[in-house]
Amino acid sequence: MTRGPSTLAGQLALIFLTGLVLAYALSFASQFYERYQSSSTMINGIIEREVGVSVAVLDRLPASEREGWLARLRGRSYRYELGEGLPGPALAAPSVPAARAIQQAVGVAYPLTFTTLPGPAEHFQVHLRLSDGAPLTLDVQPLDLPLALWLPAALLVQLLLLGLCTWLAVRLAIGPLTRLARAAEALDPNLPGTPLTEQGPGEVVRAAVAFNAMQQRIAESLKERMQILGAISHDLQTPITRMKLRAEFMDASAEKDKLWNDLSEVEQLVREGIAYARGSHDASEPLRRVDLDAFVQSLVFDYQDTGKPVVLSGTSEVVLGTRPHGLRRILVNLLDNALKFAGAAELQVGGAVHGGVSILVLDRGPGIAQEQLSEVFKPFYRLENSRSRDTGGTGLGLAIAQQLAVTLGARLTLSAREGGGLQAELWLAVSH
Repeated sequence: MTRGPSTLAGQLALIFLTGLVLAYALSFASQFYERYQSSSTMINGIIEREVGVSVAVLDRLPASEREGWLARLRGRSYRYELGEGLPGPALAAPSVPAARAIQQAVGVAYPLTFTTLPGPAEHFQVHLRLSDGAPLTLDVQPLDLPLALWLPAALLVQLLLLGLCTWLAVRLAIGPLTRLARAAEALDPNLPGTPLTEQGPGEVVRAAVAFNAMQQRIAESLKERMQILGAISHDLQTPITRMKLRAEFMDASAEKDKLWNDLSEVEQLVREGIAYARGSHDASEPLRRVDLDAFVQSLVFDYQDTGKPVVLSGTSEVVLGTRPHGLRRILVNLLDNALKFAGAAELQVGGAVHGGVSILVLDRGPGIAQEQLSEVFKPFYRLENSRSRDTGGTGLGLAIAQQLAVTLGARLTLSAREGGGLQAELWLAVSH
């Protein structure tokens, strides 16, 4: 089965161009045929009149004067000869328009014989005898009908105009769909959406209004859910604190330790829920100029002071405008994950390249399968092969880091580290 263009623009352009080209081709063919018929009729009419007059003139001239008139009576496509001419296969006069015109001009008064002469072009002779019995031969080589050179040029110009008009029409029709598709692709629950311009034809305006309304409803729904999550998480802190205080007065036992651990896990989950709810739409922290090298050194020293194996390599020599608390929370979440699953972490800082700087958090842990690299950024997503109640974790650490990265205008990506382990890259834009 033949496949056409895969895009709507290509399909519309193909339909429009095919239909218009066929219409113009038919128009051109009919115009050409009409001109051909008119030219043929005119030329054959001229031949009919001229041959009739010429033969009558030669018939009335004395035999001695006929030779001198042959050149005068000669036409563009025929000439006269005094003689029998050349032999050849017989030609049916009605099959050739020029022969038919000659037949009508002199065939009534003089018996005619038509013969075909060999050659690359059409060529025939008409044989007759004048009133005194003298043979006369009319050698005819019909001319090709003239073709106006401006017709193909006009057709080419028309086709070019058709192509241009088709392109403009398709672009005008597909443009709103393209903008709508781009807006849908750019729709991010973590960022305020940019409304579509509600201008243009009625259908385009209605689609833009509907999209903007949908975008607003999604934003309001997400905001409401985050508020509910934050409120529930916040309200749970009080009863958890009361339960922990009551557990303090219990006699020491294994059951007390289990209850305390369970309450600590719930408390951690509640804190992470509050952080996630605040971080998804929280851009209230003011931007500050931060020396990135001093910032990451301070963070790494804090880990090293508590005996955690975190090392730093590389320098950036960059001062950037960012939200330091949000940036610190991202790096802490990434480093904590690396320490939890690999036992050690390495933080690398690169120089400014292409308007940004990269911070890498590397580990030699079990890593994450390729198909799950994007899934781990979803809230409460847990990797069954690497996380359990023994290792802790709420499934919100990377989700919070991703949301904070969006708030900072940064980009957070995960990838498999060469040689095993995981590489988390935080790319930060550097404004000059």
